[in-house]
Amino acid sequence: MSEHDLPEEPDRHPGAPHPRHVDALVGQQHALTEFDQAEASGRLHHAWLITGPRGIGKATLAWTLARRLLKGDSTASDTNETLRQIANLSSPDLILCRRPWDEKRKRLKTAITVDEIREIKSYFQMSSARDNWRVAIIDSADEMTGSSANALLKILEEPPARSVFFLVSHRPSLLLPTIRSRCRELRCRPLGRDALAQVLGSCDVSIDPDEANALEILSAGSAGAALDLASGDGIQIYGQLIHLLLNGPPLDRQVVRRICDACATPANAERFRITIDLLELLLGRIARAAAGMNLATVSDAEAQLFARFAGAPGTACTWAELGPKIRARSDQARLVNLDPAQVMHDTFAQIGAAVADMSQPVA
Repeated sequence: MSEHDLPEEPDRHPGAPHPRHVDALVGQQHALTEFDQAEASGRLHHAWLITGPRGIGKATLAWTLARRLLKGDSTASDTNETLRQIANLSSPDLILCRRPWDEKRKRLKTAITVDEIREIKSYFQMSSARDNWRVAIIDSADEMTGSSANALLKILEEPPARSVFFLVSHRPSLLLPTIRSRCRELRCRPLGRDALAQVLGSCDVSIDPDEANALEILSAGSAGAALDLASGDGIQIYGQLIHLLLNGPPLDRQVVRRICDACATPANAERFRITIDLLELLLGRIARAAAGMNLATVSDAEAQLFARFAGAPGTACTWAELGPKIRARSDQARLVNLDPAQVMHDTFAQIGAAVADMSQPVA
């Protein structure tokens, strides 16, 4: 199966075009300028670690830089052909490394394996037909296995001539320190309201003026998160979750059932993903508020929820630990094809127990 025939692309956010098809880089001009200055100096580093939260344009930056390098000083006709090849993943000067498709199981593999890194090594071992830069994009580097990370390290230690590696990383602290030490970092910044609106506009998503403030707060400058919120009833789901916790314990069974039913069956996989994301976000925000952080709130109901748990002994730690547990459980459920509705019921059972425990009067 060719790269363009993948049933789904692991490096494309649902509802948005793949970053190789995005012409306008929004909100990361500082990173673009830093790279341009490095290139102009004549001492361009061979490996760049592009970091920052998910959904703020890291992959778009990587593809923008790749196009700049590969079109070089070409004539207009050559430039157009180069850009066409890059968009079609047919450029002889670029290789993309990402999680592969498992044809046997009919789904994406969960990690970038050592075989994908070996393809990069084989690619650079082939002689180039022209004296040009050659580029490797790894998206995301966080998804490499231990073996694939070690294999990449060996390449970075003795990089091929006129090669540039772009490693997209949401959590660079998880990478091998030896990989980080061989890369120059380009840190992307969260997007502001105007930049978010511009990105969403390019995805044909309009922002409800009444939801703009909540969208900006909850997305934390991530266009990917904002896209989920704006196109997947995210603001409404988040409000529903707030009221569910605020009105417990116990959690309203009818509301829980409606949320779970909306996530049931594979056809609602995207709804399930967004609901889990928002649950983790809400629990994290409760934890920060309980720890004394002064957070901007999206509604009076959220402010009441924060106030309810603020200052209670151990509350912040409990909420902070619960979010990752729910995330790990949902990730495992997707791997083994568990019923999403049952996973959601189990999730709300955990949350309901936590709300009940923290609602008991302290002796």
